[in-house]
Amino acid sequence: MAVKQKRKLEDLSMDEFMLSGFESPHEDDSEEESPKKAKKKEGNPKMSEKGKASQHKEQLSRLKSKDPEFYKFLQDNDQSLLNFNDTDSSEDEDEQKYHKLPSELEEASSGDEDEEEGKKGSKKSKKAVDTIKVTDKMIEVWKAAMRKEPTPRLFRDVTQAFKAALATTKGEGGSQCRYKVADSSVFNALVLFCIKDIHSALQKMLNLKPNKDQKKLLLPSSSPKWQKFQTDVKMYLSGVVQLLSCLTETSVITAVLQHVNQLIAYYLCLPKQCRHLIKQLLKHWSTGEETSRVLSFLALNKICRHKQEAYLNPILKQMYISYVQNCKFTSPNALPMINFMQRTLTEMYSLDTLASYQHAFIYIRQLAIHLRNAMTMKKKETYQSVYNWQFIHCLYLWCRVLSTLYPSDVLQPLIYPLCQVILGTIKLVPTARFYPLRMHCCRALTLLSSSTNTFVPVLPFLLEIFQQVDFNKKPGRMSKKPINFAVILKLNKVNLMEKAYKDGLIDQLYDLMLEYFHTQASSIGFPELALPTIIQLKAFQKECKVANYSKPVRQLLEKIQENSSFIEGRRQKAAFGVADSAAVAAWEKQIQQEGTPLTRYHSQWKKLREKEIQLEISGKERMEDLDLPEIKRRKIQEKKEEDKKEFKGLFESDSDSDDDDTGLKIKSKKSNDTSDDDDDDDDLEDPSDPSDDEAIEEGDSGDDDGEDDDDDDEKASKAPQPLSSAALIKLAEGEEDVVEDLQLSDED
Repeated sequence: MAVKQKRKLEDLSMDEFMLSGFESPHEDDSEEESPKKAKKKEGNPKMSEKGKASQHKEQLSRLKSKDPEFYKFLQDNDQSLLNFNDTDSSEDEDEQKYHKLPSELEEASSGDEDEEEGKKGSKKSKKAVDTIKVTDKMIEVWKAAMRKEPTPRLFRDVTQAFKAALATTKGEGGSQCRYKVADSSVFNALVLFCIKDIHSALQKMLNLKPNKDQKKLLLPSSSPKWQKFQTDVKMYLSGVVQLLSCLTETSVITAVLQHVNQLIAYYLCLPKQCRHLIKQLLKHWSTGEETSRVLSFLALNKICRHKQEAYLNPILKQMYISYVQNCKFTSPNALPMINFMQRTLTEMYSLDTLASYQHAFIYIRQLAIHLRNAMTMKKKETYQSVYNWQFIHCLYLWCRVLSTLYPSDVLQPLIYPLCQVILGTIKLVPTARFYPLRMHCCRALTLLSSSTNTFVPVLPFLLEIFQQVDFNKKPGRMSKKPINFAVILKLNKVNLMEKAYKDGLIDQLYDLMLEYFHTQASSIGFPELALPTIIQLKAFQKECKVANYSKPVRQLLEKIQENSSFIEGRRQKAAFGVADSAAVAAWEKQIQQEGTPLTRYHSQWKKLREKEIQLEISGKERMEDLDLPEIKRRKIQEKKEEDKKEFKGLFESDSDSDDDDTGLKIKSKKSNDTSDDDDDDDDLEDPSDPSDDEAIEEGDSGDDDGEDDDDDDEKASKAPQPLSSAALIKLAEGEEDVVEDLQLSDED
């Protein structure tokens, strides 16, 4: 296209300039070139600004003229550096940084918004319409189809309905679910259907056949159809855990836990759901009812046996922590559950002795640190950190673990430090108030000694009690019920003055000494082991004047002497020396198989003792502990005339009121016969006597002194003499201090 040549302004004449309309040549040029420039600007809006790529190309072109040799070298060796695209990438990036306005602006109309809102509303209504309400009839249809031929579609419908049912337990109402469960009967029917039929249906759909080797668990992930069902199975398993967490009825929890035991293989394929399940199982194992505890333990044990490397250590840790948390308080009802946790936890530790050693070492060391702090600091707080139920139950747990898993080369080194911790616990505060705690420690040591063939000196701690307690001293007060040493660690000052304290102490000493000697009954050194005990028990026999205490000790002494004589007689016939340890072990094993007099007596005693423990657990009291107030009142009526003669000055003017005031008759009992002391003391504990506590306090302060009682007798006989009959009746009804004095008078 030819471009017109314009003459310069200086070449124009005046007339030509005036005719040109004052237009400059530059304006003409711009007018002519304006469409071309517009096109160029549309294509390259930033023509004036050169990009980096264009600048680089200009530099290369200049390089050709300045240094042709180097340019030729680039052509030969790096042709791509010279021949690159002219389009500048940086320009494209710059263009993308800024928003480019559209050529035409559209105006939003209110009608479009209404249409969008209408579409949203229609979608919501559609969702509401799609929500199907589950009925009993639907569940029956599902049940029949599931038993006949389960399909993936059917399984998905059932799991969706199960999810909707569980959503109601959280108060969500199942708004996001396809189904809706609004009736409690439908909820129960759906849950029952899932518990009964889901497992068998899954086995059919995945073509899983029961494994012949029961020790190996067939995982569902081995099925080629697992990926197809995995999402629905995951949703169902999560729902089962959620259901387990919100249940409170024992029978329903039991049924769900049985279903969980069936689904363990599926949980093992899904780690997240398995962790949530373990958390709930630990909760029911430590706090649930008896059946729930057993089923939870079976599930935990199954998980650990088949995925030991993944779950054993965390489960052992959490079980031990749960055990410590739930043995803080001990009662006759809680004791069987604590023993159950000890035995089941011991079984879990038996799965892997190497892992058990690590746990046992850490926790026994932790107990030793608590004991060391208590021994060095000697403060009340540090003593309490040792003298509590959690510490004692932990000691007994590790004794049971080491005893059950013996012989084990891995756990053998832990026996000695555990014994030292228990012995240090006994010696920490060796006072009479902590005798029950000493009994628990001695029982744990006896268990450890008998099961691990390790000699532990338990007898000195038991024989020491015979020297520290004065069994001839008359008790300061009587008690209605015996002291249960199995559920206490500490005695209060009132307990130490009770008759039941000494009775229970003799029973405990008898049981523990008999149990310990039974563990050593077949030992070749039994006569030497029993000699210090025989000497001390004979000394106690001479000193003790109370028949109820000396009789069981004498019986125990006879059995020990009989067994000692038996061992000596068999030992004299032996043809080997003391240094021959193999022959000694064989001799002891033979004696143990044949039996000794002490082992035969112990087996009979054990049966009777177990019956007594069962009666105590069931809440039945022994006949001697029953309180029969009718019998006591008859005794008082029989002694009425005798009491009148003794308190002649008090009852002389009030003979008519004896039949009316039964309470006065009970409180006015008096007898000088020493054979009736126990009955009189039982009357002091009558619940109808309001002055019982005050009488106990005064009786404690005057156990052995008779002077105060004589003074009280004189006051009692002199006080009512100047009173008339009416005044005496008022005194008998309102003044209870006189009744206390009458009770105290029969202490002598």
